[in-house]
Amino acid sequence: MAGTGKAHLRGEGAVLTVEDLTVEFPVGGGRKVHAVSGISIDLMPGETLGIVGESGCGKSTTGRAILQLPRPTSGSVVLDGVDLTKLNDADMREQRTDIQMIFQDPISSLNPRRRIKDVVAEPLRVWGPKDKDEQYKIVRETLEAVGLDADLVGERRPHEFSGGQCQRISIARALVLNPKVIICDEPVSALDVSVQAQILNLLEDLKKKYGITLIFIAHDLAVVKNVSDRVAVMYLGKMCEVATSEDLYAKPAHPYTKLLLGSVPVADPTQAPDTNAELSGDLPSPTAPPSGCRFRTRCPIATDRCAQEEPQLQEVAVGHYVACHYPQQ
Repeated sequence: MAGTGKAHLRGEGAVLTVEDLTVEFPVGGGRKVHAVSGISIDLMPGETLGIVGESGCGKSTTGRAILQLPRPTSGSVVLDGVDLTKLNDADMREQRTDIQMIFQDPISSLNPRRRIKDVVAEPLRVWGPKDKDEQYKIVRETLEAVGLDADLVGERRPHEFSGGQCQRISIARALVLNPKVIICDEPVSALDVSVQAQILNLLEDLKKKYGITLIFIAHDLAVVKNVSDRVAVMYLGKMCEVATSEDLYAKPAHPYTKLLLGSVPVADPTQAPDTNAELSGDLPSPTAPPSGCRFRTRCPIATDRCAQEEPQLQEVAVGHYVACHYPQQ
């Protein structure tokens, strides 16, 4: 699966286009962690792109690199015609008003010493409007949009709230500048199941109300299926499959995607676990990834070709792309 290519990019009309994104971290001794290797994605206005994969596959690093935190090693990130990778720090800081992030840990992402109304108002103090009354009017409207009473929460501090409430506050902070794109990095993984549903419904409502485009990063396949229009599957820094949510879950074409979907627990005690969904071998080191297809060391159908030739993303059905020499159908 571990492949590259841009056959799945749709060209004109995309609000965000990422091409050949690469992120490497030096670890000493001349070695590098190949966290993200040649990822390409695009998003149409109002679309939700889900990014899934096991821990360590580079999902969160991809999201942060799009936001230039940190800046990628190479590649381009074009937001509404502006290549973010070519901007200096001052211009990038201004451009971030159009692309915001909701972090995985809602509590630690909020300043514990500040009142909630000041946390949400901080972006407005930097970018305007400068009138404080106008700022707090926007803060009030945004807090109410995420289901919080501004009069009750405004003077309180983050430690006085539950995880779900803190996530709503984080969403309000991301919304307050009316961005074009929001990157959601595991926004519900730290929450109880009942609260997860509330946050997911909230995101869906806000998406319709504000016309926001979302990147939804998660390892929970059921969550991604419900919220995403399109899904990209990653493994060890590479893209393996891209398709609409319905097609990917109904007809996975890559061996890794099949194994991921097969590993999802079924809420039926009479149904035996799928033993075919077990991965053999250990996850390769990102400092020395395998040649050719990076999944080949754990793939049940790998051949010598997989070690010698890196697969490219190819269309196996309308809108369904797979980076595999032997796509499953």
